[in-house]
Amino acid sequence: MKAISYRRYGGPEVLEYGDVRDPKVGPDSVLVKVRAASVNPVDWKCMAGHLDGILDPVFPVIPGWDVAGVVVQPGASVPEYVVGDEVIGYVREDFLSRGTFAEYVAAPVRTLARKPRNLTFEEAAGLPLTGLTAYQVIVKTLAVTEGDVVLVHAAAGGVGSVAVQLARHAGARVIGTASEHNHDYLRELGAEPVTYGDGLADRVRALAPDGVDAAFDTVGGDTLKVSAELLAPDGRLASIADGAVIGLGGHYCFVRPDAEDLRRLTQLVEQDVVTVHVSETFPLERAADAYRLNAEGRTRGKIVVTVDWRAEDGPSEH
Repeated sequence: MKAISYRRYGGPEVLEYGDVRDPKVGPDSVLVKVRAASVNPVDWKCMAGHLDGILDPVFPVIPGWDVAGVVVQPGASVPEYVVGDEVIGYVREDFLSRGTFAEYVAAPVRTLARKPRNLTFEEAAGLPLTGLTAYQVIVKTLAVTEGDVVLVHAAAGGVGSVAVQLARHAGARVIGTASEHNHDYLRELGAEPVTYGDGLADRVRALAPDGVDAAFDTVGGDTLKVSAELLAPDGRLASIADGAVIGLGGHYCFVRPDAEDLRRLTQLVEQDVVTVHVSETFPLERAADAYRLNAEGRTRGKIVVTVDWRAEDGPSEH
């Protein structure tokens, strides 16, 4: 099959497009024909070797953890899915090797849910990692509830935009940081926008003089420190970017595959509570360009890579 892969750590220049071996389908997995896969910052961080301390690479590595596609072969012990089912998944294992930037991926059932009926494959591919991250932080870790004042950083990005929607659905008031050109977008999501950078603390205090009940840090460093300073008494703090949050009395969160959480997200999407914004798409062979754009960190919503399948293509071809 065709795939994007890399044989050594580095930047987008190490990505190669070409033939790789077909995936084997284990008993607890299904073979998914990939229709779309989305790019996340963790993808290029893995490729650069930044997660080498926790994830062993098995080169060549096919990157990508998000997928939307069609089941073409269930594993021997998989009654949940049949050929033709449309699925989404956060297909992460505990090593780097068999990712989603390929024509096919063997996905463990624990990583999958049915694709939301009201999303395209491109939109659906942007949901799993960002959606699960936002859900597990906003709903589970921070336990946001009605009446809370919540600060969400990088609120126009993939994770941030879903976090805003989930917090608003819970009945919270949301303050979101973003560049000025994304302020209207945040207002559409129901957040009160503030510009990040110097003077951020003062701008947030002008909106929430008594402090915020919960803060979701997606940036780390000085942004994390400012978030801690802005908390109200008994305020809750979580970060997906900086482990120093633990020393500040908060929680460090690394998203995990969870089929039930993903199913709940699918329900919220089908109820029009959560939407997914795709800013740009690239064909599989141009995945390196998608990586470069994502690494700039200025994207609204998601960047997605698509796999072009002819209408007559079918499972029998694999």
